[in-house]
Amino acid sequence: MIRRAFMLAPALIVVIGLFGGGLLDSLLQSLGLNPALGATTPTFQAYHDLLWGPQHRETIWTGLALSLWISIASTVISTVIAIGLALAIRAQTTGSAVWTFWFQFNLPIPHLIAAIGTLFVLAQSGLLARIAMNFGWITTPADFPLWVRDPHGIGIITAYVWKEVPFIGLIVLAALRSLSGRYEQAAQTLGANRWQRFRWILLPLIAPSVGSAALIVFAFTFGAYEIPALLGVRYPRALPVTALRFFLDADLNARAEAMALSLMITAVLLVVVFFYLRLRS
Repeated sequence: MIRRAFMLAPALIVVIGLFGGGLLDSLLQSLGLNPALGATTPTFQAYHDLLWGPQHRETIWTGLALSLWISIASTVISTVIAIGLALAIRAQTTGSAVWTFWFQFNLPIPHLIAAIGTLFVLAQSGLLARIAMNFGWITTPADFPLWVRDPHGIGIITAYVWKEVPFIGLIVLAALRSLSGRYEQAAQTLGANRWQRFRWILLPLIAPSVGSAALIVFAFTFGAYEIPALLGVRYPRALPVTALRFFLDADLNARAEAMALSLMITAVLLVVVFFYLRLRS
């Protein structure tokens, strides 16, 4: 045990030092401790202003609702599609390697590129709108549905689903391929149809893998900045976009609000992880 601790010590020191140091610095700044500005007394004023202050209250609560909607919708849709595609690939008797390749081809693509691609394809001046105009389905680009930079985050969710389906799918596919087929064969012998075999045999067996992958996707989409910044609207903004706006404010006093909002985002994710672990236990 002691030898293992010494072996892990260098990596742990780096991780804990970087993460813990950044978290501690964010906490101190969120409490208004900024010696450069003469602020040496801790206060929860930044948290109060964000949650209940008339200037930021509506922005924060609507941003929280939007961020939760985007994360939950992206996670649920991605998970459902990923499970379906993983089951389809698993059922292939020939060419499964080719299908797996095409299933994961967009994994290396950065989320920033995915956002730009979504903008080029789904915007009212994008590729689909031009195709619709050429076929006479619409008369002007403004007639094309507002799928990007819309207040409901449809474009953001679309970009996230396109990126996260292969991530969840590969984890689910690995879990499916590690299972023995004798449980399904026994259930089929007893008269269970395909849905019943999935519902009562496969789903409970892959649930831990699905839950872990979905949790990672939820955490990422809730705290990510690039896609909501490019595909979102000025109001409501997702919380990470608002946090960066506070951080880049010329008024250094807004730095406390930026750090407080970042810690609030972290707190939401920790609560989600806590309840997930409770459900797993």
